[in-house]
Amino acid sequence: MTTLGSSGLEIHPVVLGGNTFGWTSDESESHRVLDAFLDAGGTLVDTADSYSAWVEGNHGGESEHVIGSWLAGRGRRDDVLIATKASQHPEFRGLSASNVKAAAEASLKRLGTDRIDIYYAHFDDADTPLEDTVGAFDALVREGKVRYVGVSNYGPDRLRRWLEIAEDTGAAPPVALQPHYSLVHRRTVEPELRGIAVDAGMGILPYWALAAGFLTGKYRTEADLKGRARAGSVGRHMGPDGLAVVDRLVEVADAHGVAPATVALAWVLGRPGMAGVLASARTAEQLPALMDAARVSLGEQEMDALTRASDAVGE
Repeated sequence: MTTLGSSGLEIHPVVLGGNTFGWTSDESESHRVLDAFLDAGGTLVDTADSYSAWVEGNHGGESEHVIGSWLAGRGRRDDVLIATKASQHPEFRGLSASNVKAAAEASLKRLGTDRIDIYYAHFDDADTPLEDTVGAFDALVREGKVRYVGVSNYGPDRLRRWLEIAEDTGAAPPVALQPHYSLVHRRTVEPELRGIAVDAGMGILPYWALAAGFLTGKYRTEADLKGRARAGSVGRHMGPDGLAVVDRLVEVADAHGVAPATVALAWVLGRPGMAGVLASARTAEQLPALMDAARVSLGEQEMDALTRASDAVGE
């Protein structure tokens, strides 16, 4: 267990991403994944109100509906922390004060709960004064509908400004930062964004730490991508430098007797400022390799070898 920034929340460092729920995992399989996650000691489930609006026939909120039906069926709300996000649902685009309030109410209804443990601003909204957005999130905290605030996909300048506004107005400060970060994508986080978050007492919980599955090691040729739902996201990493990272992952994984995905997540957990890491499981059988990341201890030479391979990617 680890403490999430200044929140005082004790979380298992592997956070379950809910983006597959209602997309590549149907409701029944999603419930199996959630059961297995809690049974393995997991504590925090992360979703967004827009998941999975990109799928034909979906409208957004599918993941929250699935989590809500699981909560209703299991009666384990107090055993799990729920994080969700606002700004990208087709009906609630942006982060105006009215939109944030309406999106939160809709998420609470879909989840079937009276509070959101961590509520994220999913993407920055340059068209809305940041003061309005900060105030809207703070109002939800004051109403008891949100326990803690988080931000995702914010650049250094805007994160710094959010923190300044929160301090100046006495608003609830963000306690969590959720950026895109992995062995093949580091430059948007290191060093500036990471430094701001650490100095502010925020816990960093990266997403796409497995690069949409590329760092699981199962994609080594273009043929491996055929028919895959994430072929486009994975294919961008298939160059020599990306494949060299996978080679190092496989070497380290073999030495520890674990899956490459386990090592990829363990490397993230070993980086400065990281309070945890998000990972998604399409099936319950995929979950053990993810949860193992919290118990695998990589040696200094192994961390360095992986970091050197990552340095060559340049993304």
